[in-house]
Amino acid sequence: MSLISDEDEDRISQAITQAERKTAGEIVVVVAARSDAYLYVPPLAGALVSLLVPWLLIYFSRLSVEAIYLAQLAVFLVVTTILLPIPMRTALVPAFVKKQHAHRRAVEQFLVQNLHTTEGHTGVLIFVSVAERHAEILADRAIDERVAEGTWKTIINDLTAMIAKGQPADGLVAAIASVGEHLSRHFPPEARTTNELPDHLIVLQ
Repeated sequence: MSLISDEDEDRISQAITQAERKTAGEIVVVVAARSDAYLYVPPLAGALVSLLVPWLLIYFSRLSVEAIYLAQLAVFLVVTTILLPIPMRTALVPAFVKKQHAHRRAVEQFLVQNLHTTEGHTGVLIFVSVAERHAEILADRAIDERVAEGTWKTIINDLTAMIAKGQPADGLVAAIASVGEHLSRHFPPEARTTNELPDHLIVLQ
């Protein structure tokens, strides 16, 4: 599930570089195709549906126990197979569960990308998970303590609005610029000793 073209990847990477020229902070942008495979969904749904089969057949047919068992097994296999494609199984997952998975993946990426180890603890992650339709900003403690409550939410609301309009790259570029502005107010570039993290967009399939 692709959200960003190769050309847009370059534009977003350049936006990161430009934003970081004005601050000692570090900005990392991660776009994930999905935050979980949800492989448990097809067999779970198949099991729930197949549990109803014996009751229906017992009351409305004269099939033998063996035949009912085979019918139950067949229903389980059919339902599981139908729901195996990623869009199908993802669609069945409740929104709050998808949000939990996406947030967990964001936290994981914050650690994997070493944002928690930056000098001065000024790392900021902009994370988008496409299948879950989720975006969030995670900031290390030094910057989070200085940014007004609701700031990140406002930036994310603008980003998701742009994604909904079919302009994800423009939304990410604008979000990067906004995050960079907040970082520059509290952590000017004079405090930077080195560029600790890569400036390119990270895309996870």
